[in-house]
Amino acid sequence: MPDSPVAAALARFRRSGSSWLTLPFFTDGTADAVAARVDARIVDGAQVLPAPEDIFNALALTPLERVTVVILGQDPYPTPGDANGLAFSYVGPRRLPASLKVILAELGEPGMRPGTGDLTPWARRGVLLLNAALTVEAGKAGAHLRFGWSALTDQAVAAVSARSEPAVFLLWGAQARARVALVDATRHGVIECGHPSPLNRARDFPGSRPFDAANAWLEAQGLAPIDWRLT
Repeated sequence: MPDSPVAAALARFRRSGSSWLTLPFFTDGTADAVAARVDARIVDGAQVLPAPEDIFNALALTPLERVTVVILGQDPYPTPGDANGLAFSYVGPRRLPASLKVILAELGEPGMRPGTGDLTPWARRGVLLLNAALTVEAGKAGAHLRFGWSALTDQAVAAVSARSEPAVFLLWGAQARARVALVDATRHGVIECGHPSPLNRARDFPGSRPFDAANAWLEAQGLAPIDWRLT
């Protein structure tokens, strides 16, 4: 294939030596097949997001051994320049997306609510912000949800659950909550609620205070709480 930016991004990630590379997704040919499928869409003229260097950001910034909290999203924002490879994270020039505004409102004190939507500081502090699909096409939300990325999401959740170190899983919405079966709830915290999208008619995310609940669970295990500030 003459232009294979996703395969190149995968090769770079493999050279990083990340602890995530032991997942079957990266060893049994699945990652290569997914990358080839995405690259084929690029050859066909599709604009794939995020930028290749950001596709594996969630795994690169939060190694398996450092995961303390897991937050699952669906796929990157489908507007060029908005996504940076972390679930719900927004680096675009416009107002924050509605779902992200709802999420950040749960931080509590007004001073904790940032003007930025870039969640990179969370990722660096042990919050795995992983989407069910790591790529999308411009203007086509959900375009790559059936490309095979979901195997990576399932394996990553199972790998965190298999560790002896406890972690908290924040499962928002039906798709994320469907993965609760992959988590050993006898050793890890599981905090479920509805999706933060304003389209969620149940409106069961606002007021759930998931960040306070996660920190309370961590502290009960004798672990340090997450600093949720984005400054």
